[in-house]
Amino acid sequence: MTDNSRWSRRTLLRSAAVGGGLLTVPGLLAACSRTQTGTGESKESTLDKIKKQGFVTIGFAGEQPYGFKQGDNLVGEAPTLHKKIFSELGVKDMRGVLTDFNSLIPGIKANRFDVVSAGMAITPERCKEVIFSEPEFVGATALLVKKGNPKHLTDLKAVAKAGATVGVLQAAVEKSFSTAAGVKSGNIKEFAKQQDGLDALVAGRIDAFALTDISLRWLANINKGKPVEVTPSFQPKLDGKPQSSAGGAVFRTADTELRDAFNKELKKITSDPTQYTSLIGKYGFTKVNVPPATLTTASLCEG
Repeated sequence: MTDNSRWSRRTLLRSAAVGGGLLTVPGLLAACSRTQTGTGESKESTLDKIKKQGFVTIGFAGEQPYGFKQGDNLVGEAPTLHKKIFSELGVKDMRGVLTDFNSLIPGIKANRFDVVSAGMAITPERCKEVIFSEPEFVGATALLVKKGNPKHLTDLKAVAKAGATVGVLQAAVEKSFSTAAGVKSGNIKEFAKQQDGLDALVAGRIDAFALTDISLRWLANINKGKPVEVTPSFQPKLDGKPQSSAGGAVFRTADTELRDAFNKELKKITSDPTQYTSLIGKYGFTKVNVPPATLTTASLCEG
């Protein structure tokens, strides 16, 4: 990949309302204000709150290897990075709320948790609803296919050309990638969980399962003995522009203070590839997945 590649998985929310000759940015005023609207009483920020209570509540979707439970422990790329970051911020305890992937953004907007720790892709559509940290990782797309790849499916265009059926996760970006590649809507099947996609592939209900190469390698590894394999990774296109996966933590639009404090600690990790891989290498992340300094959430939100 080059620094000039387009990254669509992850500038900030830029929505403005003009009224009375003043330009206001939703969320920004709320983040800067320390008083409750209408009362003038002191308002505690989310960062102050989690420091005071000693724990942060995270939303995760059980998607391996990004964020999942292993016994009673929260593990995976995002919880591991976030535990380190919040610890540096003085918040030692992290409590998880498991929910469906497509309920993560509604959940954080409804204050069910303080941050989403799920390796969520940064996209312009999502940036209209929430704010993201700077990228935690970058990756590419791949296909999970039957052993031997009997239909010779190398990317989503090949899926479309073959009239094959592809599986995607609900609310994930691979659906739009598939549509852009020419796959008919009737040939795109959505699944709630990764394992459901693999099982459907083995059962012959789909011909391929599209996800990040990181996810699919992990999925194949924990399903050793199943007749599946992962294709070489590729970059799908949207509007003729190559797309790669870049994910980050998710915050409410008002929580810019928390997001900024988080980013400061995140940068210490992503600027040190050795520390990065020592933290999350066991989940399949290598130095290749370290986001380059030139990749910003601002540019990803612009699309």
